[in-house]
Amino acid sequence: MSRPVRWTYAFVDRPVALSERACAFWTAVTDTRPSEPRGEQEEFVTLLPEGADACVKVQGVVAGEAGAHLDFAVEDVPGFVEEARGLGAEPAAVHDGWAVLRSPAGQAFCAVPWQGEAVRPPVVAGSRLDQVCLDVPPSAFDAEVAFWSALLPDWSARPGSRPEFHVVEPPDGLPVRILLQRLGVERGADGGVDGVDGPVSAHLDLACGADVDAVRVRHERLGARLVARHPHWTVLRDPAGGLYCLTGRDPDTGGLPRPGS
Repeated sequence: MSRPVRWTYAFVDRPVALSERACAFWTAVTDTRPSEPRGEQEEFVTLLPEGADACVKVQGVVAGEAGAHLDFAVEDVPGFVEEARGLGAEPAAVHDGWAVLRSPAGQAFCAVPWQGEAVRPPVVAGSRLDQVCLDVPPSAFDAEVAFWSALLPDWSARPGSRPEFHVVEPPDGLPVRILLQRLGVERGADGGVDGVDGPVSAHLDLACGADVDAVRVRHERLGARLVARHPHWTVLRDPAGGLYCLTGRDPDTGGLPRPGS
């Protein structure tokens, strides 16, 4: 891939009727303020941090369940799209200056123009929204790992801490990383047993370090509901109905906790 990604955005995708509720919750979680809505149906809102560049947006979606997706900001959108298609991505929509694509398993992502973003937002109240987790059916997992590894060759792609995980970590300075999770190995994001196969989906993860419970309490006060607890992550549902996870990863590095921390 000769066209490197210059910036990344995590998208909070929620039903359009609940998008204002989603904006209120996620601006509070990330200590940001919402931009003016934009788009043909005013479906896009950027969450603007103070003194840093935005890396989280909210989209009101007409069809589909609440989820998440990634935007990749690049200098050459047509070139990035062409290379992604050569690796197996399918175009979903082409707009003026940006494009929507789908991975081989069907996960949506976007190629957008880089606007000079460079300053990563800080840790907020002990946590950082820093990861989009792709929940991939077993039959598609190896192909998805190969696709995302090839699409982002200057990122670090490696097996995760558990056999069902594969991490695709960006170079230093980029704010959002990717975790691929093979479904059917343990349990899904909601704590329920996954089927053998099904469609790909995505959810947001926040790195919280050792303070997962403190972050959970804060989120519950903001309107989130506890769904499930696991040894290394906690699953919540936001006020707009979307599932997301609080993890024990280091909020500064995104990696596993430092020894002794």
